Amino acid sequence: MMAKQARRMALLLLVCASVAACSREPDLMNIERGQDTPDEFAILPNKPIQQPENYRDLPAPTLGGSNRADASPFKDAVAALGGNPERLNTTGQLVGEPGLIGHVTRFGLTRNIRQQLAAEDYQFRKKNDGRLLERLFNVNVYYKAYARQSLDQESELSRFRRAGVATPSAPPAGGLQ
Repeated sequence: MMAKQARRMALLLLVCASVAACSREPDLMNIERGQDTPDEFAILPNKPIQQPENYRDLPAPTLGGSNRADASPFKDAVAALGGNPERLNTTGQLVGEPGLIGHVTRFGLTRNIRQQLAAEDYQFRKKNDGRLLERLFNVNVYYKAYARQSLDQESELSRFRRAGVATPSAPPAGGLQ
């Protein structure tokens, strides 16, 4: 009688655990999230959309380039942010404030820095992808993986305040961190 009741209890616990394992919380910190679908909020028509005379006569799209709806996307972005679009350099050469350019490039300039950082970060994430059960149950290990690279907010806040820099308060610790 007691063994039968224990089996029923174990079966009930197993069913409850199985049902609970089916639930998913939002994967807000999942790095792969949204990589297979377009970002519908990234497309904002800044100018009126016009129908072409013939869809077959449309030129092929160019990634990062201009098109009929957005003839000068980079100049439009600079103007929207309050800059002067005529000063926009389209050659890719570093020109403008020579003092600023000299200071930021004093240790050298890596042209493919984005690809290099993406590859290094991928290797870092592969090395710090969590323990077996964390991977099995899709536990977010983002904050734990990057904890050694994070600033201590409170100590930085007090350091800046001791130096006389006007600072806002630090974000609250804990919770999502």
